[in-house]
Amino acid sequence: MPDWLVPLPLPLPLPLPLPLPLPLPLPLSEDSVNQAPVARQLSRRTFLSVALASGALPARAVTADTPTWKRLETEARGQTVYFNAWAGSERINAYLQWAAVELQRLHGVTLQHVKITDAAEVIRRVRAEKAAGRVGDGSADLLWINGENFLTMKREALLFGPWAESLPSFAAIDVAGKPTTRLDFSEPVEGLEAPWGMAQLTFFADGQRVSTVPDNITELTAWALRHPGRFTYPRLPQFHGTTFVKQVLMETTADRAALTRPHTADAFARVTAPLWKALDALHPHLWRQGRLFPASDAVARQMLADGELWISLTFNPNEAASEMLAGKLSSSVVSYQHSGGTIGNTHFVAIPFNARAKAGAQVVANFLLSPAAQARKADVRQWGDPTVLALDRLPAAERALFQGNALPGTVRHPAPAWPEPHGSWVNPLEQEWLRRYGR
Repeated sequence: MPDWLVPLPLPLPLPLPLPLPLPLPLPLSEDSVNQAPVARQLSRRTFLSVALASGALPARAVTADTPTWKRLETEARGQTVYFNAWAGSERINAYLQWAAVELQRLHGVTLQHVKITDAAEVIRRVRAEKAAGRVGDGSADLLWINGENFLTMKREALLFGPWAESLPSFAAIDVAGKPTTRLDFSEPVEGLEAPWGMAQLTFFADGQRVSTVPDNITELTAWALRHPGRFTYPRLPQFHGTTFVKQVLMETTADRAALTRPHTADAFARVTAPLWKALDALHPHLWRQGRLFPASDAVARQMLADGELWISLTFNPNEAASEMLAGKLSSSVVSYQHSGGTIGNTHFVAIPFNARAKAGAQVVANFLLSPAAQARKADVRQWGDPTVLALDRLPAAERALFQGNALPGTVRHPAPAWPEPHGSWVNPLEQEWLRRYGR
């Protein structure tokens, strides 16, 4: 057992004289414990203890005072953690600079932000290092990741772990209310990455020009017909553009269940047919008649600020409010989500299999999940990235860090968050979109 896993104390020594073999399903829930045949012959406490010792259940007993965690903190002190993270936002970069100062002060860990534009470039690098036999001296210690990039690294055994659920801070994560903290684009996380923040597709509009916001893709198409050129979305494979296309797919398909399973060619042709029909109807009324698309959400946001667009989109429900505070968007901007639901997910941090500073990376991840770090990240004036924590589990003083008045530009009526399609659908969707519309 790795030294960073801490099992719960066992009430009986092992091995136990079990009258039957113990066929533990994975993953194993408490309900399945109660229903398992062997549970009728063992006490529930004994059964859970055996399951924990076998590794069938993740450990939950790790705290900041656990000796094993203390040893890991000691090992991490003096390490430099190379955190490969997207650098396309001044606010995010500033937040990581703040985190670096705190990590050095609290833990003696140096956090080095390696600025990247796409996690896929790190995957290629780690894959090349594995092929070259670099098993303990990798160039990346921590990676901001989710979706198809996580799926690729998991399938190719490019990740260290499991480790995430052994962090002391994991106990405060809202795994029940935010199930995507354990399910990344319909792929089980299995402790290979630690949740960091929440995201959900959100639209924002110039309230002086848009009196009634569209509430679904059908209404958006009708609105665009009446106001040609005043809406568009980023060119794929930029992820905001891909997310919009997935939103249209989920609103138009009659078989959302197929999207939770790995992609197949037959399912793709059947499930996406309504998507292409919907986009064919929408595109002629977009900016530049859908013949050109902005390179990024930042470009589209600036187009809205300049009055060229009247509706744009983001994947951060608080982004418009942050931009308004910074004076980059008009005070008339309103944020909204389609009332039936919009795509939402969790973004994570992961440790490559060949990271040099594995202990330091875990200490960094644990700090990023602390109430102080999560509250600062959720603050619209800092970043505005929604927290993964269950606030009702926090002590009053820590819960108070998250309290504040709703600012102009925030979503007033949050909609249900729809889980992402399985990560294997992303590349086929992007390639088919490019074939059809990427002139």
